[in-house]
Amino acid sequence: LFIEPAALSRLREELEVLRIEEDCEVRRILYQLTDEIAGYEEVMRDNLRMLVKLDVIFARGKLSSDLGAVEPEINTDGRIELAGARHPMIPADTNVPLDFRLGGGARGIVITGPNTGGKTVAIKTVGLFALMAGSGLHVPCERADICMANQVLCDIGDGQNIADNLSTFSAHIQNVLDILKRVTRESIVILDELGSGTDPAEGMGIAVAILEQLRESGCLFLATTHYPEVKTYAAGHEEILNARMAFDRENLKPLYRLEIGKAGESCALYIAKRLGMPDDMLEMAAQRAYGGISRELKTELRLEEGQKVRLPKLPSPTLEKMQNRKALQNRYSSFNRGDSVTVYPEQVIGIVVKPEDDMGNVLVQVKKEKRLINHRRLKLKVAASQLYPEDYDFSIIFDSVENRKARHQMGKHHVEGLVINAGADGE
Repeated sequence: LFIEPAALSRLREELEVLRIEEDCEVRRILYQLTDEIAGYEEVMRDNLRMLVKLDVIFARGKLSSDLGAVEPEINTDGRIELAGARHPMIPADTNVPLDFRLGGGARGIVITGPNTGGKTVAIKTVGLFALMAGSGLHVPCERADICMANQVLCDIGDGQNIADNLSTFSAHIQNVLDILKRVTRESIVILDELGSGTDPAEGMGIAVAILEQLRESGCLFLATTHYPEVKTYAAGHEEILNARMAFDRENLKPLYRLEIGKAGESCALYIAKRLGMPDDMLEMAAQRAYGGISRELKTELRLEEGQKVRLPKLPSPTLEKMQNRKALQNRYSSFNRGDSVTVYPEQVIGIVVKPEDDMGNVLVQVKKEKRLINHRRLKLKVAASQLYPEDYDFSIIFDSVENRKARHQMGKHHVEGLVINAGADGE
């Protein structure tokens, strides 16, 4: 309930009138200024265009300064050469510079090498630099010679989508087919994990077919893969170069260095060893992959004879049996007189008049009406112990005024003809 003193009512009305007058004055000033500016619309638009141009120039300069970037040379001969290229999203203290060249006789590169070895970062760096140069930006490297491209077409990452009923493989193929429809000789195409997400033999065949289409289009393209057959296909065509990400087998660590002209291996066992896979699991993996494990591979993987080390188990949630949950619910299902409860499904508030009976029904007063309601439809809102003192007289809530007066008179002496409704408070 809101009560406004009469003395304030007049002041409030006056304040509202002043606010309206203030708003009208603001609008009048703005309309007048707008009208005066309208005569200089073309000049203002020219100023705005110049400010935008200056803002973009200064933003490019600040970005170049922050990244330590250089101005790239631009060509239209389909040639990309990068020296000491650094992906701007990788911290400088962990960034391994990329040396890259493509163009002239070779139009495509197939990059192989270990997982987590930097293949995807390498192709993303090339694609990003092509877009930056095409946008008039400097690029973070020591030297760059980048060709103009009419479009940079990419299929990178996992496009799995339940809503569209796309699997990982379906998403890749859908993207690649769209790329093949759009590609021209002036395009740059970047494909990650070519042919992955399906049967290895069929995936390899599809990867080779895609590369053949790209080779025939004459575009520049970069692709990463783990298929040995794709490396063999690349070696058989002078327009395509093999490349690999270097891996230090002695220390079981990737070096993140691109080596063009050499085919690499996935080094999955070495990576798994570095990431903590136990020796007995590595030995079984090698047995399944190669039909045996050579002494040389054992030495390189540093496998110890007969070592059985199980992966440590992390704490996990446990299942709770249904009967235990029911028992727990029953322990807390009773209600006390005076408890404030919520009645479902109406979600109205009531007060417990009488605790539940043998049938599980509770007498609840809802809006001065007493109703028997099953305890499962009730949820405790506030316990009576938090609402009332210990010796509180609940008849004040549950009994009528007439009955309370009658009880008071009956407590003093007998009154002829006096009637009390004994069930009014549920007792």
